[in-house]
Amino acid sequence: MGHYCPINRLPKAENSPALVLNADFRPLSYFPLSVWNWQTALKAVFLERVNIVAEYDRKVHSPTISMRLPSVIALKNYIKPPDHPAFTRFNLFLRDEFTCQYCGNQKDLTFDHVIPRRLGGRTTWENISAACAPCNLRKGGREPAVSGMNPRVKPYRPTTWELHEKGRAFPPGYCHESWSDYLYWDSELEA
Repeated sequence: MGHYCPINRLPKAENSPALVLNADFRPLSYFPLSVWNWQTALKAVFLERVNIVAEYDRKVHSPTISMRLPSVIALKNYIKPPDHPAFTRFNLFLRDEFTCQYCGNQKDLTFDHVIPRRLGGRTTWENISAACAPCNLRKGGREPAVSGMNPRVKPYRPTTWELHEKGRAFPPGYCHESWSDYLYWDSELEA
């Protein structure tokens, strides 16, 4: 039987993260996956900021209360995601699917100014592509027409939704079985 993400057993309560859903029951983020440690999740429960959707079998105890650790929580108030994500190295690599836009390599990634800064190129979504170090070095400070190197995909400013969709291609290393109803990874479904 296939799973949307790898289902693992966690050895200790300290390692029991809670999947955080928005008020519409969709994850706040797919990559990185929106999870909180169990202490933060319990604090949010006691502050009445979240509803518990699912729980682990494990319990935590205080002198006056015993409760099961939440495995899935949903925010009570909807957080509208921004239309466009922050321009960060991580988000840039996610947009380009952690792949060099010149040769397809997925190792030793850096970023490249398609139009070099010395020629007026800016550090923006529309002028930066993921590049492996060898391609970045080979292209040097030259324009694509001079270097003969064009990115496979023209750099663009992604929407938050696009990055969420791209993040679904990278399942996390841990998923509790209670999370599977809320996570839809890009994997083939069984007939």
